[in-house]
Amino acid sequence: MTKQLSFKRARRRERPFPWGKVWYQTRLTFLMIAGACLAAFAYAMFQVPFNIVAGGVSGISIIVNHFAGWPVGLIFWLLNLPLLVVGFFYLGRWGFLLRTLVAATIFSIATDVFVVYMPQWLSQYPVTDDLLLNTIYGGIVGGIGGGLIYRAGGTMGGTGIIGRIIQKKTGQPLSQVYFYTDGLIILLAGLLFGWHIALYGFLMLFLNGLASDYTLEGPSSARTATIITNHPQAVIDELMVHLHRGVSFWEVTGGFTGQKRYLVLCTITRPQVGEMKQLVAKADPHAFVTIGVSHEAMGAGFTPMPAAVSE
Repeated sequence: MTKQLSFKRARRRERPFPWGKVWYQTRLTFLMIAGACLAAFAYAMFQVPFNIVAGGVSGISIIVNHFAGWPVGLIFWLLNLPLLVVGFFYLGRWGFLLRTLVAATIFSIATDVFVVYMPQWLSQYPVTDDLLLNTIYGGIVGGIGGGLIYRAGGTMGGTGIIGRIIQKKTGQPLSQVYFYTDGLIILLAGLLFGWHIALYGFLMLFLNGLASDYTLEGPSSARTATIITNHPQAVIDELMVHLHRGVSFWEVTGGFTGQKRYLVLCTITRPQVGEMKQLVAKADPHAFVTIGVSHEAMGAGFTPMPAAVSE
């Protein structure tokens, strides 16, 4: 028994420390903190001073703060607690709970800090009284912050928890569920603060979603070309020699004509689209070409594959 214990201790000492995993988790943690702080900044700078409600628990917090005067960040955190309990049982237990609790707590604390101290830090607070400018910048900056949190594998909870549970139980599209939950809160704000606030709220909700998606997926620099041709080898030679891109092809059958043709698939960068068209036209003037936008291309010639977490 003593020899077995000694052997196990020796094996543990020989095992290399997982620096790659530690760095990966550290990077995600900093990304989540940065995203929560940026979202809190946008919330405190552009939304709270003007009661612009863009749905979610953050919108309910603005309504409660307006009438009760409680700290808006604290309201957000307290309203999230029962939702976290529900999400714990339906959406992922401890992993979900910890990530959401960290993001929501940082957002809540940062929000109250910004609301209290920003008038002292800035010579003019709010920066502008223009509701449209506040809506645009609040939606974009807040969306970027939310996108960073999502990239780190976290979430700020709120009505997103309710939406995901409803989607899981009913099968309705998540975007449709979010529209219902957030839309009701925005309509409530319209009844309380005026319908122009509700219109600004819907605009901010839309911009927030666009900015969040852009941050999460990044700018699309890759294009996927699908080429139907009778001369696959000529097309492949042109693409590989002049664009230096890998190409895949296989035989296909035309649904209308029933004739055998070839499908050539090639992923290229955005600046190469024009040259690719000319090369295909040169190799086969009768080819049929479609070009699609790829959110991301990873591998040789594009974004390097990320290192495995276990390394």
